[in-house]
Amino acid sequence: MYALRMIVKNALRHRLRTTLTVLGLVVATLSFGLLQTVVNAWYAGAEGASNTTLVTRNKTSLVFPLPLSYQAKLRAVDGVSGVGYANWFGGVYQDPKNFFAQFAISGQSYLDIYPDYLLPEAERGAFLRDRKGAIVGRKLAQQYGFKVGDVIPIKGTIYPGQWEFVVRGIYDGRQSGTNTATMFFHWDYINESILKTAPRRGNQIGVYVLQIAHAEDAAAISATVDAQFGNSLAETLTETEKAFQLGFVSMSEAIVVAIRVVSFVVILIIMAVMANTMAMSARERLGEYATLKALGFGPGFLASLIFGESMLLALAGAGLGIALLYPVAAGFAAQLGTMFPVFEVAPLTVLQQVLAALGIGVVAAIAPTLRAIHVNIVDGLRSIG
Repeated sequence: MYALRMIVKNALRHRLRTTLTVLGLVVATLSFGLLQTVVNAWYAGAEGASNTTLVTRNKTSLVFPLPLSYQAKLRAVDGVSGVGYANWFGGVYQDPKNFFAQFAISGQSYLDIYPDYLLPEAERGAFLRDRKGAIVGRKLAQQYGFKVGDVIPIKGTIYPGQWEFVVRGIYDGRQSGTNTATMFFHWDYINESILKTAPRRGNQIGVYVLQIAHAEDAAAISATVDAQFGNSLAETLTETEKAFQLGFVSMSEAIVVAIRVVSFVVILIIMAVMANTMAMSARERLGEYATLKALGFGPGFLASLIFGESMLLALAGAGLGIALLYPVAAGFAAQLGTMFPVFEVAPLTVLQQVLAALGIGVVAAIAPTLRAIHVNIVDGLRSIG
């Protein structure tokens, strides 16, 4: 208790310096946590991907479609228990800046493959019965104020024209990391119109999604599927959903790496600031440390005072930074809208913040401690700080 009282008094001796140091730690910890959360949001789609879902696309590029006729052949592949399909729509809602993901899907077969999309049975039934029906995620509905029964006008880009969809349901996520910022509607509705206006573009699929029973069979089934369509006009590339999602992330990998580097640079900078603060404090107290040594206090006691003060400042700043991270991240997510469908603070991020604070506290105290325990009593008593 005596040592603890001394640690607190030492920390509060120069209140302005302590306040500024803690404030710097708060900013650094908060910045580190926010940047790590951005990186996690980038990978959220891949992390939430199912191990028992495969994605089949055109081998040449995702831009090129696959024939609808592949569906029956895919169903016949041994180990495939379900087949659905989806097309990226890429329409504009009111204004080009109102970007959110829109997919034309195969209806029941697609929803069966994604049980994490929780939709009341009445709304699911209404969606399946209505050719122009659509379902939207809870986050998307909250951002734009969509309600069941609303008519959503979408201006097509890939599929030109003015399209209208009726909201028949709002789905929630089974888990907190489930994407609820997407709009789904019937591929049949789009295809019927395309067959009339541009017949050659009809009956074309963007990607097929395959349900398999066992994750360990993914490689074998993928190879079987791709071999079946080898040397055809539309060869396929089949991969796990996670690999498919990571393919998109890899396009911006340089940005992700830069954000990670910046987050750790912030920690290194505040570590240097903290080390300077502790060095100044130790230099001012050399006379006090020499007096304590003369009174018989050993190196362990001196080390506990310096390390204790350093850890107190580091953890105080980190604690405030972590506490602020949650409301700041929530506000950040609100401003970003649907740019990041999943934007939440992960437990691992908080653990990294705590470990970073502990590391800063330890590193900043090493040099002052070595100086204090090796100070000559006579030289220390002559010191005037």
